Amino acid sequence: MVGPLLHQLFRNWRQIGKSGCISCRNYSFDKKKVLGKLKTMKLNTPEFRSLFTPELKQLTELFKQYNYELRIAGGAVRDLLSGKPPNDIDFATTATPDQMMAMFNSEGIRMINAKGEKHGTITARINDKENFEVTTLRIDVETDGRHAEVEYTRDWQLDANRRDLTFNSMFLGFDGTVYDYFNGREDLEKRLVRFVGDADARIKEDYLRILRYFRFYGRIAVDGNKHEPKTLQAIRENAEGLKGTSGERIWMELKKIITGNHSPSIMRVMTELQLLKYFGLPSNPNIDELEIVWKRSRQMEPAPMTLISALLAEVKEVYTLQERIKMSTVELQTGIFIVRYRNEGDSSDLLNYSQELMIDTMGKEPKVKDRVTELLKYKGQLDVLEKFCEWSPPKFPIGGKHLVERGIKGGPKFAKILQELRMIWKRSGYKMSESELVDKIDEVRERIK
Repeated sequence: MVGPLLHQLFRNWRQIGKSGCISCRNYSFDKKKVLGKLKTMKLNTPEFRSLFTPELKQLTELFKQYNYELRIAGGAVRDLLSGKPPNDIDFATTATPDQMMAMFNSEGIRMINAKGEKHGTITARINDKENFEVTTLRIDVETDGRHAEVEYTRDWQLDANRRDLTFNSMFLGFDGTVYDYFNGREDLEKRLVRFVGDADARIKEDYLRILRYFRFYGRIAVDGNKHEPKTLQAIRENAEGLKGTSGERIWMELKKIITGNHSPSIMRVMTELQLLKYFGLPSNPNIDELEIVWKRSRQMEPAPMTLISALLAEVKEVYTLQERIKMSTVELQTGIFIVRYRNEGDSSDLLNYSQELMIDTMGKEPKVKDRVTELLKYKGQLDVLEKFCEWSPPKFPIGGKHLVERGIKGGPKFAKILQELRMIWKRSGYKMSESELVDKIDEVRERIK
């Protein structure tokens, strides 16, 4: 009789846990806690006070009225402690999604983005002015390195434990109290990037955290290469897990790393750790070229693909990268354009070269001015870039309709004739008129077989 009784008690305990009972939930996952000691402090900065819009005040009063705890979570707390106004604010609560929906419905508050409910997130729109994403405290019950099966809890430390880095695991109450379980504030002040608890365990929960580590290292660290050896060892041992990470997620992080602080140093470390093959990048990229391009182009804010191009030796490597990370067509074409033309052009007359390059390729590629602009950033030519951006190319006077009117049908020859006419116009200093170029059509047609 004891066996079936215990089995039934376990089933009941699981059901109670899912309903949000605090005693059962905390008991269930005590073993998952990382040893940490709660530290608190008071925050009362202009950036913090500026958050209190009428809509946020209404939200906080509502949760208080229904006896649910609500705090600001994660990155917004980190930014506020750094003296920066946060771009996005995430909220965490002890209320379950069902409890939040019942509460918002009873108060006539509209909810949007229903897809978030399965992840424990409810988005409330208050006064038709502000959206607030509120997520129930969670724990990872089971993970495969990409996705996690989660269950709800009322324990703030358990939720902090499931987060990646110490300074992303803090919470902030609306009275200004910062709740810090894992020395996140101290690490932030010392500009240290550390995983919550054991780095190996945190990475195994989501292998993308390898890239998140390097992205935040670029944002937080002062020294370009002062990583803790045990962190790098954990990354090295888990690198293969990136094989199963989607290219889109990798590309989102890689773009932030390549344009951030210490980019060449970070890429050098990732090369040494043999990570780049999982991104679709060559195993031995040209880091020296990246360092040159990164330093001379920083003030011009180059596109991520402009800097990535420095790592690639030839066009086929751009296509290899595309196969892995699924970049946009614009990014792909930018990479091809830069790799193809970066070593061409007379530096003494780069403006004229850039103008001619644009005119020569205008009929072949869309958005070519944007690509020439990125090429000039790659070359680090700010003065030429400014003049080029102010310049408007002359308009080619004729188009395909003129050829059709002369009985020329579409096809490879059609495109060649049009391009040859463009070259004739270019050699004239862009001065030949529409009628003069039309008169050249038959001559060009005879010449091009």
